[in-house]
Amino acid sequence: MTILAIDTSSETLAIALSQDGKIIADYSTSSKNKHSKRLMPAIVQLLEDAQVKPQDLTKIVVGKGPGSYTGIRIGLSTAKTMAWSLNIPVVGVSSLAALSLQARDRGALICPFFDARRDLVYTGLYNEHIEPVIQDQNCLMTDWLEQLKKVEQPIIFLSPDLGAFQSMITKELKDQAVFLPEGLNTVRAGLLALFGADLEGDNVHELVPSYLRLVEAEANWLASQKEQSNE
Repeated sequence: MTILAIDTSSETLAIALSQDGKIIADYSTSSKNKHSKRLMPAIVQLLEDAQVKPQDLTKIVVGKGPGSYTGIRIGLSTAKTMAWSLNIPVVGVSSLAALSLQARDRGALICPFFDARRDLVYTGLYNEHIEPVIQDQNCLMTDWLEQLKKVEQPIIFLSPDLGAFQSMITKELKDQAVFLPEGLNTVRAGLLALFGADLEGDNVHELVPSYLRLVEAEANWLASQKEQSNE
């Protein structure tokens, strides 16, 4: 089984190949606002370097969000298009679960998060086997930390945006908060490929992004429609 994994939910463009349970190619780069230009060329180069033809792929695993709206759309549309054209399964995985894989089997709960701006975060809580303990959500970080205090267990925090929140987390949770080396705070696509190996494929036409909240433009439009209907 040869699996291509893709995650573009943050500024990091992460892609990888696994073959029969082993990572054979793993690539990531900071690609702020350039995923649309860099993703397909990066995939082509990855396949070429690993001497794998597109026709050799048997499954595609993709981070479906939450995270960057644009990044999620690019990654998901690319994965779906490739899966449809190659007639192979595509599996959508929470990008928060994908990030949690960096702390798998460490004997602690895992809290991955992405900065959602305006003091909000996309976050969730997972056990060491990457099973959700608290479902992914979009919430104020202050409210989220109050909720985590009640857990009363060590929690590993992972995020490419950790720097903006680490002091707040430490102040509120003290020794309950655990941090890993900086290099583990982004999605590693190779781990995502291995994780998705045993997951069933999604319907390519029904697989949609997990935004956890409306895109701002959509929210504004709905609000304007509601105001007009009340006039």
